[in-house]
Amino acid sequence: MARNYWLDLFTGKTWEEFLKHGGTVSGFRHRLRRMARKIQVGDYLICHVTGISRIIGILEVKSECYEDYSKIWEDADFPMRFDVEIVCQLTPGTAIPIQELKDKLTIFQNLSSPNAWTGFFRQSPAKFKDQDGIAIVEAAKAAMENPVTRDYDKAKYNRTPKKYESKKIGVVTVPDEKDDEEVTVKEETTVTESTHTEIQWLLLKLGSDLGLDVWVARNDKNRSYNGNDFKDIKNLRSEVPHQFDEAANKTVELIDVLWLQEDTIVAAFEVEHTSAIYSGLWRMSDLISMVPNIKINLYLVAPDEKYDKVFSEINRPTFKKLKPPLPKICQFIPYSKLKSEIELFKGRIQHLKPEFISDIAISCESDEA
Repeated sequence: MARNYWLDLFTGKTWEEFLKHGGTVSGFRHRLRRMARKIQVGDYLICHVTGISRIIGILEVKSECYEDYSKIWEDADFPMRFDVEIVCQLTPGTAIPIQELKDKLTIFQNLSSPNAWTGFFRQSPAKFKDQDGIAIVEAAKAAMENPVTRDYDKAKYNRTPKKYESKKIGVVTVPDEKDDEEVTVKEETTVTESTHTEIQWLLLKLGSDLGLDVWVARNDKNRSYNGNDFKDIKNLRSEVPHQFDEAANKTVELIDVLWLQEDTIVAAFEVEHTSAIYSGLWRMSDLISMVPNIKINLYLVAPDEKYDKVFSEINRPTFKKLKPPLPKICQFIPYSKLKSEIELFKGRIQHLKPEFISDIAISCESDEA
């Protein structure tokens, strides 16, 4: 059976905790259990350290996925676990900067912007293409046999999110403005209104092809993309379900795209294409404030390079104190990932379940393991 290659994210701290525990168990967050259960015995986990963005190890999976909450990592559980065996182990100094491999990896090809490749390294597990996985493993083995020591930023290697205690809302993680300046990639300034319309149309068409009813923001109903009028999309609803009060319904009606099954909202999408990403976040937070404990899957769809901006803003106390917290129920979908998945399943979309959209979304909570 062919071997698959999966991304396994660590911070320097969680990598050291993994080694201290014996280097025999790796894990992922519970909400990513569906993806984790696709990992099979014999697959390789490619260990990438965030902060310094280097490949630090290769692990071979030795067990099926199992759920375990015993303590390995101090700051999180990562309960979807696997028994593993270390195939390659590098030090922070000899670990391979991922960008040194850009000429060998497809994730650096045909990018929509210079930093679009970073979207892949936001959440794990994520499956590498075979050729990328093989190239990284070969490079790691070569680095172990002939190590090259490079300087690295020890502060970034050892970094952990800063947490503050609030009497009203408990412990929150507040983005560090200096860190934001260092890690936030350059804003894409060439994304136009037509791109926003394109993404709206793709989401509407995708939802309709999945057999769902769809809704487009009330003020966008007369739009069209590439000669396709929104109003001609199959299953386009003329009104949203009146399950909320008047104020909440007005907010719902302005959300860019909704997917519905009968009167149940399956998913809500806000498309953000300008330099600021506040409008979608505030609309979602307004909805949560007006309808406490609402159970709707929320997605913010934006250019790949905006993830850092989205992550920083959505984790501010204003959004984290909501019930439920916005970072827990709102995920990020990069433009490139949405387009590639639609292309991948072209002609077969009607056979998918709507839940597949959550597998291509990136969490807005920290997924470093």
